[in-house]
Amino acid sequence: MTAWSQTYSEPLRPQFHFTAQKGWLNDPNGLVFYKGEYHLFFQHNPGGTNWVELLSWGHAVSDDAIHWKQLEDQIPPTRRPDGQMAGSYSGTGFVDWNNTSGFGEGDEKPIVLAWTATGLGQCLAYSNDKGRTFTKYSGNPVIAMPTPKRKGDWDRDPDIFWYEPGKHWVMLYSVTGTGFIINTSSDLKKWQRQSVVEGFFECPGMFELPVNGDANNRKWVIWDASSKYVIGKFDGKNFVKESGPFVLDQGKNYYAAQSWSDVPGGRRISIGWMRNGRFPGMPFNQQMGITSELKLKTVAGEARLTKLPVEEVKSLRYEETNVGRQALDPGSPLLRDITGDTFDIELEIEPASATEIALNVRGQAIKWGKGKLTVGGASAPLEVGVGRPLRLRVLLDRTSIEVYSEDGLLSMTTAYLPDTKSPPLSLTASGGEAHVNSLHVWKMHSIWN
Repeated sequence: MTAWSQTYSEPLRPQFHFTAQKGWLNDPNGLVFYKGEYHLFFQHNPGGTNWVELLSWGHAVSDDAIHWKQLEDQIPPTRRPDGQMAGSYSGTGFVDWNNTSGFGEGDEKPIVLAWTATGLGQCLAYSNDKGRTFTKYSGNPVIAMPTPKRKGDWDRDPDIFWYEPGKHWVMLYSVTGTGFIINTSSDLKKWQRQSVVEGFFECPGMFELPVNGDANNRKWVIWDASSKYVIGKFDGKNFVKESGPFVLDQGKNYYAAQSWSDVPGGRRISIGWMRNGRFPGMPFNQQMGITSELKLKTVAGEARLTKLPVEEVKSLRYEETNVGRQALDPGSPLLRDITGDTFDIELEIEPASATEIALNVRGQAIKWGKGKLTVGGASAPLEVGVGRPLRLRVLLDRTSIEVYSEDGLLSMTTAYLPDTKSPPLSLTASGGEAHVNSLHVWKMHSIWN
């Protein structure tokens, strides 16, 4: 098996975000960690830069969830009993450590993928060679798909995980107009329907996290493709909502995120598709967001989900610009002498009398003013004032902006096309003076070389 060519030198190629070497990309799929490798599967059209119904699963691997190597596609379109081909749509990945399925042979534990074959149902494939090749289960589908009432209303996007207290598997999948269906199984092959979680649409994710790092206080999170999530209790068959819904990412281009299974140390890390980005003239289309770590923290008496870039991102930093404490006067911008097109930025600014603070990045504005943060046309509330400075972490790649504040409680993901005539960076204040407490800018190494 030969890996894809790894050139990645095109002018609009993101330099520290994953893109397919060529072709269309959308939802991340099958995120699983096994023996030192993060596996990233994704919806892929290797034959063109447009979405098509007959999608396959692309495949990439990494030892740090940041530097990726693309391998051959897996899970090609599936032939239905009527002879028609069905696209291999979104799903999940995990390790069957106890071989409850019987798929395991040899020394390796079976890695199992679950996906939706449109018009057929929820299907499984397994690997006994550390995820290099997969065999489709001969008994597919493990849950058959009913005929939809409307064209395109497929039951889809299975999310599967092991529920240790009950010693069984749990599967959620989406049903249009109903929500998420919860099913259970002891062997991954025979499933029983248990309950429904209403109010969600496509790409379910479900996982448990400690609140404020307290292992004795754990809550369950359920989210959908839009990053809407709720928090509650789960007994292996029924979910009871305690708070929410909330929105994890309030930018314009964050969609269909999944989280990795089987990551050591209990970390819950995730990646999302940066939907609707544009790459004119490129041999590829669409990109992933940065890999992020998820945590639960208490905010105003209730648990909330936070999202921040994984620590491994910092390994890409080089050539730091460090701006010390100083005034930021209207008409006297900072950072205009910096060159480059990829950055990691951390800043803390006291607004003082300024009514607006703007970080301009390659022709795009990240603005705070009137109690809100605006990025790429999307806005979110962000209160700043005396004793509460503006704190931002900004990841800037050639075609993406990711902004974080409030220790990850606020995140905004945006795709953009750069204005090459504008300076790469410029920090300004309007309406009065602001005060820079700290400002760090790092250039970023490419993950491709």
